[in-house]
Amino acid sequence: MKTDRRFRQANFEAFCSVALAVLFFVWWYGFAYGLGSGDPAQYRYVCGLPEWFFYSSVAGPALFCVLALLMVKFLFKNMPLDPHEKEAANHDA
Repeated sequence: MKTDRRFRQANFEAFCSVALAVLFFVWWYGFAYGLGSGDPAQYRYVCGLPEWFFYSSVAGPALFCVLALLMVKFLFKNMPLDPHEKEAANHDA
């Protein structure tokens, strides 16, 4: 029995989604605990916010929303969820 190509595409899309979520967590954790772990008197500020907070909680979500949009636009495909024509014809007979 041949594997339906839709399963391969769905697995690819699921992998891309999980990978993007993991990358976002690494981004957030790296900036929140990397830049934010020092002495608060030494913090630098971006737009009035501490640099670690701006990059982890303002710029990060904006960047990853754009990345998610690009991922859906270029990597995801519309697929019919109905059974194939051949399979439907075999079940009706």
